[in-house]
Amino acid sequence: MLVILMENQLLPPAAVCQSCPMANQSGLPRWQQGRLRCGHPIDQPLHQGPAQYECTMGFRIAELSDR
Repeated sequence: MLVILMENQLLPPAAVCQSCPMANQSGLPRWQQGRLRCGHPIDQPLHQGPAQYECTMGFRIAELSDR
């Protein structure tokens, strides 16, 4: 599951990506085969939380486990 990280809250991508020109036809991030296609990975130390990405619009996106 992808979430947008804000200072003190987590937002669903649909709340932010709807107006992004890089979003897919459903207004969601272009997430394909475990990779964010509309952004790039953020380097993090090993085992330092969930995988994080920076989207083209500058938002930080995290991949959270469904477990």
